Amino acid sequence: MNAPRIGITTTAGRSAKEREGYYAQAVVAAGGDPVWLEPSLILAARTPEDVLGELDGLVLSGGVDIDPRYYGEIVRPDAGVKIDAQRDAAELLLTRAALASEMPIFGICRGIQTLNVAAGGSLYQDLGDLPIDASVHRQPRTKEDWEAAHSVTVTKGSRVAALLGGGEAEVNSFHHQAVKVVAADFAVTAQAPDGVVEALEHRSHSFVLGVQWHPERMVSHSTVQRKFFEALMDAARIHGLWAAGTGRK
Repeated sequence: MNAPRIGITTTAGRSAKEREGYYAQAVVAAGGDPVWLEPSLILAARTPEDVLGELDGLVLSGGVDIDPRYYGEIVRPDAGVKIDAQRDAAELLLTRAALASEMPIFGICRGIQTLNVAAGGSLYQDLGDLPIDASVHRQPRTKEDWEAAHSVTVTKGSRVAALLGGGEAEVNSFHHQAVKVVAADFAVTAQAPDGVVEALEHRSHSFVLGVQWHPERMVSHSTVQRKFFEALMDAARIHGLWAAGTGRK
């Protein structure tokens, strides 16, 4: 088959920006064909399944915060929440459809949060709500974006452990929110030393996982972080063949 077509969600107008290039470059380097999914494209489709029908896998990329109303809260004025209503509506719709179809999904930063909220979980509106040093989770200006900010401890036997090659890894960090109540269909498979959730995996789907760090910014310096995108391509190829066999493509 041809290179797997990997949808990458993004903020309106951002698909051509250099910063967003990290995601596409990581997908291409792993053997995939990136397809940008801006909110207007998703919302203009007759159904989210129509969008997914052109894809073999999905990357939920980073961005601003998810509106707390999607997990039953109101915005706290002191939490520094920044909302993109159009992206929330489009991305949650698409993510729920992708989960229902068991499409391979890789969520990054906001993406892990999107997975969790789409499946019924919630978020801390700000890490300041926790008794931790929240600055640990914001990349220091003295470091490049591919350099590690802190370590994560990985659950033995998880897919994340298999990809990272062990029970601990060093990761970068660019977030002020985090997973709070974990959705029932997901399991926590990596945590920061302070307990912040760093990875989630679906309990039954073959490849649905999210990480709180930004591996797409680390792939040029880390063969380990590349494995996430390589694994996504492997899963997408299998999904694409299955879809073709059932007449969906």
